Amino acid sequence: MRETLRNLKTRLDLEFRNPALLDQAFTHTSYVNEQRGKSIEDNERLEFLGDAVLQLVVSEYLFRRFPELAEGELTRMRSAIVCEPSLVRFAEALGFGDAVLLGKGEERTGGRTRPSLLADVFEAFVGALYLDQGLDAVRAFLERNLFAHLPEKGQADKDFKTRLQEKVQTLGFAAPEYRVVEERGPSHDRHFVVEVLIAGRAAGRGSGRSKKEAEQQAAERTLTMIESTDLSEWR
Repeated sequence: MRETLRNLKTRLDLEFRNPALLDQAFTHTSYVNEQRGKSIEDNERLEFLGDAVLQLVVSEYLFRRFPELAEGELTRMRSAIVCEPSLVRFAEALGFGDAVLLGKGEERTGGRTRPSLLADVFEAFVGALYLDQGLDAVRAFLERNLFAHLPEKGQADKDFKTRLQEKVQTLGFAAPEYRVVEERGPSHDRHFVVEVLIAGRAAGRGSGRSKKEAEQQAAERTLTMIESTDLSEWR
């Protein structure tokens, strides 16, 4: 097993019964494409499974934690948790990008920090953990590394754009504006970069597979920026 994965297992306090599953979760298709003739599997199937497992466990968590909320509210909360920007944030916090096996071309173009790749790796890891140890292990992992970092009740059902708008308006500013500053990738894998403007000034950027996802990540990063910035001079 790679040194980066050994370090990751130590930090997460996890021991895989089948280490090959963990290897596969952190193997990008670009790496496999460069290893012709070798029997190596990429993480796309695990990503597919992990997405479904993540949806289930997050749904169960929200169902139990908020018994007073209706279906529509629970659905909005789940969407905010499992959207690409959120998964990227959790993957970055766990250092998942450092452990991914990438092809040379993907490495050169910054794939290790590409949001869609990080979100996919997070889902693939969840899928691998489920196959290796079952739902209880996935619940325990998400409890420590995801649920423990969710907003408190009262904010948990609000997406980042809503929270940012409320925040800037309490500071005396008009509602934030969003603009697309870059579009890249083929039509089947489009990627958008969006910038938030507060009082006409660029405040934060985000990216995603859709404009909505990119806006959410930009809003999240702007909220983080506001916590450590004096905006009084922006007026």
